[in-house]
Amino acid sequence: MDTLSPVALIDDDKDLRRATAQTLELAGFSVSAYDGAKAALADLPADFAGPVVTDIRMPEIDGLQFFATLKGMDADLPVILMTGHGDIPMAVQAIQDGAYDFIAKPFAADRLVQSVRRASEKRRLVLENRMLRRAAENAQETLPLIGQTPVMENLRNILRHIADTDVDVLVAGETGSGKEVVAQILHQWSRRRKGNFVALNCGALPETVIESELFGHEAGAFTGAQKRRTGRIEHASGGTLFLDEIESMPVATQVKMLRVLEMREITPLGTNEVRPVDLRVVAAAKIDLGDPDVRGDFREDLYYRLNVVTISIPPLRERRDDIPLLFSHFAARAAERFRRDVPELSPDVRRHLAAHAWPGNVRELSHYAERVVLGVEGRGPAVVPQPPAGGTLPERLERYEAEIIRDALSANDGDVRRTIEALGIPRKTFYDKLQRHGINRGGYASRK
Repeated sequence: MDTLSPVALIDDDKDLRRATAQTLELAGFSVSAYDGAKAALADLPADFAGPVVTDIRMPEIDGLQFFATLKGMDADLPVILMTGHGDIPMAVQAIQDGAYDFIAKPFAADRLVQSVRRASEKRRLVLENRMLRRAAENAQETLPLIGQTPVMENLRNILRHIADTDVDVLVAGETGSGKEVVAQILHQWSRRRKGNFVALNCGALPETVIESELFGHEAGAFTGAQKRRTGRIEHASGGTLFLDEIESMPVATQVKMLRVLEMREITPLGTNEVRPVDLRVVAAAKIDLGDPDVRGDFREDLYYRLNVVTISIPPLRERRDDIPLLFSHFAARAAERFRRDVPELSPDVRRHLAAHAWPGNVRELSHYAERVVLGVEGRGPAVVPQPPAGGTLPERLERYEAEIIRDALSANDGDVRRTIEALGIPRKTFYDKLQRHGINRGGYASRK
């Protein structure tokens, strides 16, 4: 418990006020005591950080009038009423109207302390949620690159510095960390914002198709090419071309892409015509292309041509202080989309945000926020059962393996290819493990 947690105490009885204040101070609270509601209203700020404890029977402004005034100032401010026996029906009505608690006199000191502790925690959570929402609203310019950690401030500064240049950029980062977001921001913050932002996932297209997608083709260039097609590169002229998972680009296409980067021109399939293009290329990779042992058959000269400026996006686990702020933003966005109320950060959600490893990074956090808004997460152990700690070592390992697989499925929306890639196991092994652990992959499919 924070020893400086504030409490406002209002009681016109000097002796009772002094005794109650002493009780709360001994329990670790910082007490602001007042002899009446009028004095308290003149002194307390609208965003007072703690609960209010007030007597009901007071001159000028009684406790119920005081409560109604406080409710009009801040409906979420916890108000605890101290009542005599004859005031209990009024106090019950006040509870129905939104008062936090009532305590009948005479009361045990522990009864008051426990109520104030619970009310203080509630107030702390309410104010924290408000702060996160305000911070998310103030970050609109850089959404969804939200973050107040130094590493994110540095990332935004770098993007602002290079955005309005024509330098090609290589973006490195784990799956779900926001590589395409960085590319979009570079486009939006540059003079090219009026041009097209064209994205292509190099790992999502077969080798027989990717060249046509990139360079375009003339009618009759190959079987099935019935009409002329403008390629992604030409369509991005005047704007930005984003090549995601560039490490998956076929070697033959890499050679042609190198020429595009060097000469800023293309030759569509089925023609000898050379067409100039004016574009910036932002490429993204989820592996270290600078490491010869990792990049495999990715051409070294293409890597160095792209590596004019490299931007590394930190994984979520390396900027954990940003997680509550990001969650608040994603929850607000999901609530608007699903027409639900924005939920408060419950203790279960807070524990998960703090303890989870987030292997799927920002994408996984966004999907978790959606599930919380929909009410299928964040309700404690009944929703996400935790395996018991006991058992033999093989039993514990089995449970741990099942949790890793569930985390990977959640991070990748149940997508088999991405999940297998994240786990680094063969497809058959993956399905065998699903069956052995009784995991239903369909339950992790994207809800978008």
